[in-house]
Amino acid sequence: MKTDATLALIAQTLRDSIAVKERLCQEPHLSRIAQVAELFAQALRAGRKILLFGNGGSAADAQHIAAELVGRFAKSRRAYPALSLCVDPSAMTAISNDFGYEQVFARQLEALGQPGDVAVGLSTSGTSPNVVAAIRQAKRQGLRTVAFSGGEGGKLAAEAEVAILVPSAHTPRIQEAHITIGHILCALIDEQLTAA
Repeated sequence: MKTDATLALIAQTLRDSIAVKERLCQEPHLSRIAQVAELFAQALRAGRKILLFGNGGSAADAQHIAAELVGRFAKSRRAYPALSLCVDPSAMTAISNDFGYEQVFARQLEALGQPGDVAVGLSTSGTSPNVVAAIRQAKRQGLRTVAFSGGEGGKLAAEAEVAILVPSAHTPRIQEAHITIGHILCALIDEQLTAA
C-alpha cells in the first residue's frame, strides 16, 4: 500500500540519483569519460579487447557493459571483444581456493590479458584488494588501465591510468552512475567506430 512516506522516499531517491548525475556533468568528469571512450575505441580498432571486473554490484556492472559491447548497444554493428572476469565460477573458485580471493582477477588477467587490451576495474570504494591487484597485474603486462570508483577513488584510482570517480560516497548512487557511464561509453564507441 502506498503511503505519503513511501512516495516521499521514492521521490527523494530519484532526486539524489539525479543530483549525482548533475555533478557528473561537470569537468573533469566529462573529459575523463571521453578519455576512456577513446581508450576503448583505440583498443577495439587495433583488435584488442576490453576486460572488466568487480565484486557484487560492480561485478554485475562489469557483465552488463561487456554484454553491451559483445551484443549491441543502440546500433547494429560488429561484435566488440569484451569479457567480464566475474562470470566463470570454476575459475573464480579454483583461483580463490589455490591463491586466495585477492588474486581472482589478477590471475585471469595474467592468462587472458595482452598488451594493448584495456583492463577496467570497478569498485565503489576503490579499496577492493582483488580489483587493485588486478589493475597492478594489468599494468605489469602492458594493458591500459581504467578505474570506475566513487569519492576519492582509494588505491584503485591511484593505480589506474584513468579513473572515473563518481562524486558520491553512497554505494547505490555510485553504482547507478557507473552503469550510466557504461552506457555513455557504449554510445561513444558506437559513434567512433561506426562513423562513415
